[in-house]
Amino acid sequence: MSAAARRRALEVSGLVHHDSGRVSAGLFDGTRPFFLAEDKVQVKYEMLRAHVVDGTAVTAAAAAHGYSRAAFYLVATAFEEAGMAGLVDERRGRRGPLKLTPEISAFITAADPFLSGAEVADAVTATFGVTLHRRTVERARRP
Repeated sequence: MSAAARRRALEVSGLVHHDSGRVSAGLFDGTRPFFLAEDKVQVKYEMLRAHVVDGTAVTAAAAAHGYSRAAFYLVATAFEEAGMAGLVDERRGRRGPLKLTPEISAFITAADPFLSGAEVADAVTATFGVTLHRRTVERARRP
């Protein structure tokens, strides 16, 4: 895989190390195509390896790989808990609908189909105390 293709794959996967310009570790000097400073997972792994295997001080290993000392410890903990999978950042943002619980979804589905989205939203507010926008109700009604 070419470096350009690898960068595109990293972008699509959300695994680009956005501070790659701060990576100063020798392995990432550009002379070895295998080591790519933009590869966040590889940089994290090499940061941990530099400390554990090579004996580099935590602050030096972190700085050489574009991370802070505090971030080093977060990465180390994630690696200890989940192995290589711990080096992949968790998806940011919500993990699902905040207000549209299964109970509210069932209520919307069971509501009279001739009621407007706004009317069902008002009924949800009256029943559950949760305010929904009429478009949320309309999307929830779609098959």
